[in-house]
Amino acid sequence: MATITVADVPRARKPLLKLLYVQVLLAIVLGGLVGWLWPSFATNEWIKALGDGFVKLIKMVIAPIIFCTVVSGIAHIQDAKKVGRVGVKALIYFEIVSTFALAIGLLVGNILQPGAGFGGKAPDAAAVAQYTKQAGEMKSVDFVLNLIPESVVGAFAKGDILQVLLFAILFGFALMALGDRGHTVRSLVDDVAHAIFGVIAIVMKAAPIGAFGAMAYTVGKFGPQALSNLAGLIATFYLTAVLFVVVVLGTIARIAGFSIFKFLAYIKDELLIVLGTSSSESALPQLMEKLERLGCSKSVVGLVVPTGYSFNLDGTNIYMTLATLFIAQAMGVHLDFSQQITILVVAMLTSKGASGVTGAGFITLAATLAVVNPALVPGMAIVLGIDKFMSECRALTNITGNGVACIVVAWWEGELDRDKLARGLSRQIDPSDVETAVTTG
Repeated sequence: MATITVADVPRARKPLLKLLYVQVLLAIVLGGLVGWLWPSFATNEWIKALGDGFVKLIKMVIAPIIFCTVVSGIAHIQDAKKVGRVGVKALIYFEIVSTFALAIGLLVGNILQPGAGFGGKAPDAAAVAQYTKQAGEMKSVDFVLNLIPESVVGAFAKGDILQVLLFAILFGFALMALGDRGHTVRSLVDDVAHAIFGVIAIVMKAAPIGAFGAMAYTVGKFGPQALSNLAGLIATFYLTAVLFVVVVLGTIARIAGFSIFKFLAYIKDELLIVLGTSSSESALPQLMEKLERLGCSKSVVGLVVPTGYSFNLDGTNIYMTLATLFIAQAMGVHLDFSQQITILVVAMLTSKGASGVTGAGFITLAATLAVVNPALVPGMAIVLGIDKFMSECRALTNITGNGVACIVVAWWEGELDRDKLARGLSRQIDPSDVETAVTTG
């Protein structure tokens, strides 16, 4: 079996307008202008459907690609202990980095105090009732039980990442135990994975259309007045996220032997898609493919990335501590040191409990506020109007953090191909051509 990669095939430089990230960037700018200048047109349900439709197209293939990647990765491993070892290393990394994310949110919130002197309207408790209700229903035992699907078909139908991941791990171990008898099934899973990545390559051509629709609708509905009202909090949050990526993730990347800036350039297509759609899931399949071509082993990518989407939410962690402090400052409620430590501990738990829940960032904020100080819960109405803009930054930080986590765990496990990493980050490989990295027999 011979592997053909982009590096083996001489390629002429693409015209600028044919590059996916350029197309998406132009679509985002155009969408923002349309939403600003013609808000009534931009909020049309068909414009909104452009963004929603693209995200649904991507979500359509997330469950099967996670299943195929995880099963293939595990089934080709000879040592069963390796799977558990990779999982433990990933969880240790997630908890350490999540703590840094929570801490940096507290630090910046205390230094800049974006909520001090806030002159907004009185909070409306009714506006956040749906989120506080869902937060109140979140229990640790329910989260654990929710990992187990009612049926395998149900897990795929709902697209629940953790449920699909659990079944894929069990199926992978069962296939590993079959030995040579499982060769036919392993080959079938590998072929299905390649076919699904082909589907992704087709769907990604619609990314600029999806980004345009999502951005036009967002700006048309919430636009510029929502930004101006709470610009201080938005700016503080984006500043904190940049600080986290550059300093914390940058330091981790340097220790692992690569540049965070080169990595960001490598995944710029995915970052722009996330920016346009406000959904980190919209770039999940393509991120997994790129990480494999960057030198991370299939088994590490298959275990770390899907798990990270539920347990390594760096952007959500920053948002929780920073938004909690902002609301307390805006409402004139003083939080002492012990209460702020409580924020850190509670947020660490609640950010895991709401994974896979629609509006998870806002729901976990409600759960955190309810534990720290119930009087702060109505203050969520202050940030409700701009949560859409905050969710974009959360998603961008989350996907960056998961990409770095995968490379670090692969390096830690000794499953990182340094030559591929160097060639990928130095742009000797065209990262936009997902469909050209194929395996032929």
